[in-house]
Amino acid sequence: MAFRLNLYRIRPSYILRPRGKNLKAVYFARCWLRNFVPRSVLMQRKATLMTDWEKRKDAEQIRDRVDYYNKLVGPVELPPDAGHVRDIPNGHGVYNRDSYEILRYFDGALALATQFGDNQTIPKVPAICKSRPISEDNGNAVLLNMDKVRHFTFLKDKRQFADKKDMAIFRGAVFQPRRIRFMQEYFGHPLVDCADTQPPDKTLHPEWHKNLITLYDHLKYKFVVCLEGNDVASNLKWVMSSNSCAIMPRPTFETWFMEGRLVPGVHYIEIREDYADLEEKIRYYSAHHEEAQAIARNANEWCAQFQNPERELLIALLVMQKYFSLTTGSA
Repeated sequence: MAFRLNLYRIRPSYILRPRGKNLKAVYFARCWLRNFVPRSVLMQRKATLMTDWEKRKDAEQIRDRVDYYNKLVGPVELPPDAGHVRDIPNGHGVYNRDSYEILRYFDGALALATQFGDNQTIPKVPAICKSRPISEDNGNAVLLNMDKVRHFTFLKDKRQFADKKDMAIFRGAVFQPRRIRFMQEYFGHPLVDCADTQPPDKTLHPEWHKNLITLYDHLKYKFVVCLEGNDVASNLKWVMSSNSCAIMPRPTFETWFMEGRLVPGVHYIEIREDYADLEEKIRYYSAHHEEAQAIARNANEWCAQFQNPERELLIALLVMQKYFSLTTGSA
């Protein structure tokens, strides 16, 4: 594996002040340790989790989430060129590692189709994906929690909403049309602190560039702008776990976080696709703290459902069990 040193990121402020993200060293260590877990131990754990799960107090919520991630309703034959569980290695990228974490509990001969990456399309056959378009006919995209070391970060925010700045903040790589349009509209606006965090030689407009800041620095602001990139807005999870409010257009993609079920005005502050009402929303919720705080509390409750590791594993196992029960393919 090629090793590349990104000198742009090697700065004292970056090393001495952690950004608040998940530690990749811990993630990779956990992945490596999976190589030494005997199959008998995996099967015992799977049996323990799956036995009588329907008698759990949260069984209805578990079943609901399983059916949301996996919408398959009838037997489907996978094409001859579909892969198999045994083809997914515990390495070569986060998508393999994160799917291997769940697939290692199943027979390696089972047929499996995948569509990894920042997925913007609905697969032609049932396939395991990290993300999918939000639509009524996206059932072939079966969701697993992948690239979670980057996406599933939750924060503990000690700063109260009333003590934050009456402004919105946005930091991110700006190269997609929707983000470029946002920067063109709001760079330099007195109520919006926005910047492109790509290295200076990649920034489309040098004046847009600013260095990376910590996730907690974002939380000095009452509102954090969450803009979709290649698929979902990767900052949405940690923003919704804080006392700040996510402010964004209605999402068009979803992941394990179930962005398609988020309700505007309940879990986040919705703005128009052209961002024209952003200033209006900032001023309104800056003057109506109780409404904004209610949105932040609802967002916190939404995030809480993803923070029980045992239940998350059970749901993922049930998603894949449903997948294998409704698909067939060559061994």
